Amino acid sequence: MTDHKDDSHIEIEKRATLRNAILKNYGSVARAETSGCCGSEASCCGQGTRGTNGKMLGYSEEELASAPSGANLGLGCGNPQAIAQLRPGEKVLDLGSGAGFDAFLAARKVGAEGKVIGVDMTPEMISKARRNAEKGSYSNVEFRQGEIEKLPVEDESIDVIISNCVINLSTDKPQVFAEVFRVLAPGGRLAVSDVVATAALPAQVKDDPLLLSACIAGASTVDELEKMLRQAGFAEITIEPKDSSKAFIKTWVPGSKAADYLVSATIRAIKPRG
Repeated sequence: MTDHKDDSHIEIEKRATLRNAILKNYGSVARAETSGCCGSEASCCGQGTRGTNGKMLGYSEEELASAPSGANLGLGCGNPQAIAQLRPGEKVLDLGSGAGFDAFLAARKVGAEGKVIGVDMTPEMISKARRNAEKGSYSNVEFRQGEIEKLPVEDESIDVIISNCVINLSTDKPQVFAEVFRVLAPGGRLAVSDVVATAALPAQVKDDPLLLSACIAGASTVDELEKMLRQAGFAEITIEPKDSSKAFIKTWVPGSKAADYLVSATIRAIKPRG
């Protein structure tokens, strides 16, 4: 019994350490006035950066130019808009919305009759996103501070959930998918860009808080993600790794050899009706 309590205490402390590292590092990103991971002085990845050119992620020139200046921090690993198939009038939730880039692109797709809610746990990101929304006069976008494991969103109120390289940061992914399932309306869609593990992560990588916040240490395998999604209740699950993503992943945190065991993937699933 004592050992079990000790293990539980260690796990709680570990999760708190990882959460605090993410808050600290992404707070630094938000305070920086440059795009890319944290700018030049406050690197969220410890050594080097994790910023990625938008064109490499699949965004068009028009998309990159349309969002307010400062909204695109270069922290994604794909373009969830490309797989979300957003329609006018839909209600969209962006998990880990950062400075608002994907939320603003989604707002253009759903139009005045639709709505986009961005959720992020970092206070500095929420403040930055709200300033960007004002700057761009986005009346159909709202940003809420909260955790993706406990979404500040009503049951069955969302048509589409998007996310860009954020779910890997969670230390309780089954709870994330349970929350996603809860807030999606029947027939609702999940459209995510994230990293997946293609090989076992070295122990020194998995236990490094800085590499977790760099979207490296928290990646799950395709099989693990499929299992979690099915257990949450999802159907029509497709996970498509993109080998071409190694070109930009290998630039993340020089020396980490991230491309040896990570690729970006598109993740799609449906909440069944009835």
